[in-house]
Amino acid sequence: MPKRLLLRGGHVLTMDPALGDVFAGDVLIEDDRIAAVGRSLDAGDAEVIDAADCIVIPGFVDSHRHTWETVIRGIAPDVSLGGYFDIVLDQLAPAYRPEDVYAGNYLGSLEAIDAGVTTLLDWSHISNTPEHADEAIRGLRDARLRAVYCYGNPNTSLADWWYTSTLQAPEDIRRVRSQYFSSDDGLMTLAMGTRGPGFCTPEVVRHDWELARDVGAPISLHAGMGPYAGRFSMVLQLSELGLLGPDTTYIHCNYLSDDEFRLIADSGGKVSIAPSVEMVMGHGTPPTAKALAHGLRPSLSIDVVTTVPGDMFTQMRFLFAQARLGEHEAAFAAGNEEEPTLLTSREVLQFATIEGARVCGLEQRTGSLTPGKQADVVVLRCDQTNTYPVIDPVSTVVHQADTRNIDTVLVAGEPLKRGGRLVGADLRAARDSAAASLDYLLGHTTIQPGWVQSAAAGSGASH
Repeated sequence: MPKRLLLRGGHVLTMDPALGDVFAGDVLIEDDRIAAVGRSLDAGDAEVIDAADCIVIPGFVDSHRHTWETVIRGIAPDVSLGGYFDIVLDQLAPAYRPEDVYAGNYLGSLEAIDAGVTTLLDWSHISNTPEHADEAIRGLRDARLRAVYCYGNPNTSLADWWYTSTLQAPEDIRRVRSQYFSSDDGLMTLAMGTRGPGFCTPEVVRHDWELARDVGAPISLHAGMGPYAGRFSMVLQLSELGLLGPDTTYIHCNYLSDDEFRLIADSGGKVSIAPSVEMVMGHGTPPTAKALAHGLRPSLSIDVVTTVPGDMFTQMRFLFAQARLGEHEAAFAAGNEEEPTLLTSREVLQFATIEGARVCGLEQRTGSLTPGKQADVVVLRCDQTNTYPVIDPVSTVVHQADTRNIDTVLVAGEPLKRGGRLVGADLRAARDSAAASLDYLLGHTTIQPGWVQSAAAGSGASH
């Protein structure tokens, strides 16, 4: 007999245009799939969760996060992109041990679940050894969320791997594919993170693209961001190399030209925007308007918790505010007195759910509450001080709610958070591992936060 669960009487935002919103609606789950969405569904023998005074949405999809950096959370709050490269990629990344990668991925995945993120693309450019890759995968699996493990390059030397590098991506991805991803039907799937033109030579670019396609891994790369890579014309170079394709996601894209956006659109490529980190670190203005103008529906991503929060509410609000500000300022500069066409709250919620699933290649499995899809579901309480009363549920999710309101999180029908608490997670072990890793890694950077020094001189309880 299938395991059946009924979410009863919530404001259901399906993110499926054919189903729309169902107020005082039910979501019936059988085993790992959504069986039905509607009003007054027959519960039968299903376990019933009262979703009255709640909003029910598909889980958020984070299309790009360097999860291994969770153990150094907040270490670089005031740096620009160059400072991040120095502290994180040049000083800390070479010191990472496999167990540090596990600690980051496990705690970071729990953080994602706690914040209602049910699907995470882990952009893992910490494959310093095969064991590093193994531990990254183990951390994701132990957390039990839906994940795209995006195998990235090693970070053993900033000069060797990031500045016109002649080092090819390791062939170890072939072992990873064979050992962990014999099928693409599991809770975790495989992608490959590549550096692209400017960061490495054309010969290396061609090798890496061919390697990814040979093992059947979708490609993800950082493109057109910051004062350095923003001048590479990366998409134009990829076009000249004949490497563009629908299997490629372009992250950031802040300084891409209109021609490059057109090339992405014409080749079926996808876009991931990390609005908070792009504005804070100096990647450039989040290119929401440019992407939409070329028919590209972007996804949202966190990027790094070394500098920004790890929740999707922050990203939605940064993107919404910046995109609308840009349209207002453009209208003013043009002398237009009429209100311009503005990004809507519902569009932003789409970017955080169904568009994220599409960018990750998982739109047939998740991203909307469509019967037949995997039951990746989030229930938000709307009877709390920051969410009551509810006039527009979309507005409540995008503009008022935050992580405290995440009551229930299901991934493939399994409860990973319920009643506001993580289920089946060893949070104490996750914290202990992260603390041990942080102690070790701080010995390998010139950055010594004052609180660490004070704690070491005092009680020694630095975490």
